[in-house]
Parts: sequence; structure tokens; C-alpha cells
Amino acid sequence: MKRRRGLVTAVATVLLGLVPVPLLALPASAAASVSCRSSAHPSLAARLDRDIDRALRGRVSAVAIGVDDPGQGLQCWLNSSAHFDSASVVKVTILSALLRKAQEQHRYLTRTETALAKEMITESDNDAASDLWDDVGRYDLQHFLNLAHMTQTYPGPGPYWGLTQITAYNEVLLLRLLLNRNSVLDTSSRDYVLDLMARVIPSQRWGVPAGAPTSLTVHVKNGWLPLYPYGWRINSIGAFTGRGGGYSIVVLTQDNSTMTYGIDTIEAIAKVVNRDLNPAAKSRVPSSAPSASWGTPDEPVPAAARTP
Repeated sequence: MKRRRGLVTAVATVLLGLVPVPLLALPASAAASVSCRSSAHPSLAARLDRDIDRALRGRVSAVAIGVDDPGQGLQCWLNSSAHFDSASVVKVTILSALLRKAQEQHRYLTRTETALAKEMITESDNDAASDLWDDVGRYDLQHFLNLAHMTQTYPGPGPYWGLTQITAYNEVLLLRLLLNRNSVLDTSSRDYVLDLMARVIPSQRWGVPAGAPTSLTVHVKNGWLPLYPYGWRINSIGAFTGRGGGYSIVVLTQDNSTMTYGIDTIEAIAKVVNRDLNPAAKSRVPSSAPSASWGTPDEPVPAAARTP
């Protein structure tokens, strides 16, 4: 049933019309430095501005950041509308679109779909992602993106889901959709996605969980892919529940010389964000220890697209 897929360097260029997005303020399209805002907690926003800028100092990666903490009325953005190859973080979108399709068909996921979803999210299985990409289909994937107001997300061409173009802003929209009641995904669908993200295998729980209080539940999905040009794409998206309505962090990067370098960049950012949002935490998720799997692409890469 499973089919191994490779990647090409082609990029989908379908442009979507803008749709008003409720509840989440539209940030500037790009920024030279991070911008944090909170009318209720201006000192917290200023501290995050300063600490994220310090975390980025000396890093050579191209970085986009989104931080969303509705409970504190706080958002942070850096290069929020810049497009990045998704690599495996798109698997959360694939699953969400599948669940929306099932809702509209008034059915539960099949036994096969359930097994593939678990493999795709908790183990980042690429064969499972390819099968579910086909199962959803481009029409229903785009239908979900439209409903979710993810108008900056352009699905990868043909079978190449890992080349989906994403932005930090749209990934924050997706996480907010999972964290809050809405008309797109019902409660059981949202809980299902978050549960799988909370059960990602240990070797793949690097990135935005770094520095989070151990009292919170971390829901994470990462992607890692080297392609020419722009080196390793290292992306990490996460939602954190157990405090109020929860919050989310998105960090997308490219121009990383190695996978480890990209992870270090993301974790430097995540540690200060999680610390500043939870200053009273007594214990925290440590930085990730290098894994034997680091440096191995998450997806097959054709020879012509490999980094030199």
C-alpha cells in the first residue's frame, strides 16, 4: 500500500485571495527584527523582543518566528509572511484536512487512515504521509486551507508534499485552530491531532519544546530537509497546553549548514520564549541531546537537489 516518494525542486505557485482572519491580528509581511506586542503586558512584550533578538545574535540561518499567547494577549512575529519549504511540518495540515473531509462525510477515520495518521505524526513516516496526501486529495486540501484562512500556504506540486510553501503566520493560525473551538474542526478532531503531536517519539521532540515547563503538555511536529540551494530546512511548530488556553510557538529556518545548527538556532529561541512566558516554572524541558538520526534527511532527496 505504501509508496516511497522523492522530492523535486519545483514549487507550487498558486496564489490565493486574502480572507479575513478572526481572532489573530495580521502581522507585518516581514520584519528586520522580532516584534512582540501585548497591550495587557507591554513589559513582557519588551522583554521577549530583547531576549529573542539576543538568541538570534550571531546565527546565520534565515528565520521566521510566530509566538501566540491569547491568554496574555501577546504575539511575536519575525518574517511572518516569508515562505519556507515545509518539510514534515505539513503533516499536521494533511491530517487536519483529512479530519475536516471526514467530518463533511459524516464518518470516522477508517482503521487504515488511523494507523497511517499515527505513523505520520508520531514517527514522521513519509510513506504514510504520501498515502494520506493522496487520500485527502488536492481539492479537499485546498478546501481546508480556505476554511482555515491559511491563504499563504501553497501545496507542493504533484506528490511532493514536503515542498509545500508555508509561513510562520499560517502555521500559527493552524495551531490556534487546534487549540480553540471553531467551526472548521470539531472538538474530537482537534483533540485527536493534539494527542498525536503529544506522542511524537523522543528522538523527534527537539525544537520548540526546549525550555518549556515540564508541567505543560507539549504538542510538537518538526521537519528537516536539505535541498540546494539554502541548505538544511529545519522547522519546528508546537502548542503548549495546561496553562489557560494554551500558547504556540513556530520557528521556520533555512540556510543551516547542518541539521544540528538549525536545531540549535530553534532551541535558543524557544528557551527564551518558554522562559519569559512561564517565569515561575520550577523545572523545564532541557535542550535536546544529539541523536544518531540527526543529519539524515526526513524525506528522500533527489541527487540534483542535494546540498553540495
